[in-house]
Amino acid sequence: MLLKTPAVQINPMRHLLKTATFGLTLAASLHSTAVEATEAIPSSKVTGPALTTSWKDVPTKTITAGGVDFAYRELGENHGGTPVVFLVHLAAVLDNWDSRIMDGIAAKHHVIAFDNRGIGSSSGSPSNSMEQMADDAITFVKAMEFRQVDLLGFSMGGMIAQEMVLKEPQLVRKMVLAGTGPAGGKGISSVAGVTFYDMLRGFLTGQDAKQYLFFTRTPNGIEAGKAFLERLKERTENRDKDISVSAFLAQLQALRAWGQKTPADLSVVKQPALVVNGDADRMVPTPNTHDLARRLPNSTLIIYPDAGHGGIFQFHADFVASTLEFLAR
Repeated sequence: MLLKTPAVQINPMRHLLKTATFGLTLAASLHSTAVEATEAIPSSKVTGPALTTSWKDVPTKTITAGGVDFAYRELGENHGGTPVVFLVHLAAVLDNWDSRIMDGIAAKHHVIAFDNRGIGSSSGSPSNSMEQMADDAITFVKAMEFRQVDLLGFSMGGMIAQEMVLKEPQLVRKMVLAGTGPAGGKGISSVAGVTFYDMLRGFLTGQDAKQYLFFTRTPNGIEAGKAFLERLKERTENRDKDISVSAFLAQLQALRAWGQKTPADLSVVKQPALVVNGDADRMVPTPNTHDLARRLPNSTLIIYPDAGHGGIFQFHADFVASTLEFLAR
């Protein structure tokens, strides 16, 4: 399915990091929930059948590698095959993954999501570049003793996935890249400006900033945003820690550098890639998604109508079906 609609253009904000107040407010706004976060439950890597059937109940585990205790959750271990490793977006932790997507893909595959170094319940100092984040992700994958994985990266996670496949192509079988774009893409260095602006809008209106950041302001987009935010509250016990302000600022630094970076030669990436976005993404403007699909020689493009950055959450049923079909090819 390919539907083309011009993306909204965003002008960058100046002096984005004037006060820590913005960061503190964002941390509260992006993770608005009445449930107090708890420590991750330490345990060793577990193999064999999954203990639960739903992402909202799956236990948090840890594995130590490279001096970092990585917090992670996994589901569908009994399926075997190539694991699907999820790479999350700006300011996100384990609790930010949509259970409909995780459960849907775990119905057929072994899925794993983790907190990168210094994020959520993982230890260490947060990385401030996509290259470092990719190195940390590779360290985690190898610690899990996976010889090869499929990557599903959303937004910043899609940028990390691109770095991973360039660094260690033999480690990656297939990629799903959602709400993301190539290095040096137009508007990517302005993600911080869009984020702070929508965080402020959410704060002033008493809404979660993701309602503005991820979804359109049309009736369909607003309702989809509300439904998504309710799903994020389904996990009520053993929730992850929120991202710290320092980690959030480090990620913004990485995004700015990525947006200003010389584009990589993605023609060397031979792995199949499913590239997905909404037609009105404001965070990573949708033309970047088209550009990314053109740059990858073995790509399939899906653009969802009347959808923003969080198009995969708005159209989660179609996204799960398309991803399962792609991974099964």
